[in-house]
Amino acid sequence: MKKGIMKPKPIRILLVEDNEGDIVLTQEALEDSKFINTVDVARNGREALDHLMKNEGYEDAILPDLILLDINLPIMSGHEVLSEIKNNEELKQIPVIMLTTSSADSDINKAYHNHANCFISKPVEINEFMEAISGIEQFWFSIVSLPRGKK
Repeated sequence: MKKGIMKPKPIRILLVEDNEGDIVLTQEALEDSKFINTVDVARNGREALDHLMKNEGYEDAILPDLILLDINLPIMSGHEVLSEIKNNEELKQIPVIMLTTSSADSDINKAYHNHANCFISKPVEINEFMEAISGIEQFWFSIVSLPRGKK
C-alpha cells in the first residue's frame, strides 16, 4: 500500500427487520457491494434499542454508521424506535433510513416528523428491491459523508 493512502473503513449497518426474506435479500445485496460493510440484524424494535444503547447482552455492540429501519416490527414499531434514537444525544447523529413496505402518507410524514433521514418504500419485485439497496449503497456510502464519532 502506498504511503499516505488509507484503506477505507468498513461501513457498519444495523438492519432492523423482522421479515427473514427481506433480511436475506438485504444482506445479499450488501454482500455484492463494492464497499466493505458489516451488517448487524435486530429482529424487533426492543432488540434494536438494546443494541444501540448497549443494554443487557449487547454491552460489546459497536454503534452503526447507518440504520435501515422497518416500520412494522414486533414489540416496538419502527416509529417508536426512530423517536427514541433521534431523542438520544448519543444516537441522534446516526442516519436512519426507513425501509418499509408502507407507502402511506401518514407513515412518511410521521417518519420525517421524527427526523428520519429518508424514507424508502420497499419494492415488491426482487430485482427492484436489490436495485433499491444498491441505490442506498451508492448514495450513502459514496456520496454522503457519514458521521464517524465515538463507538
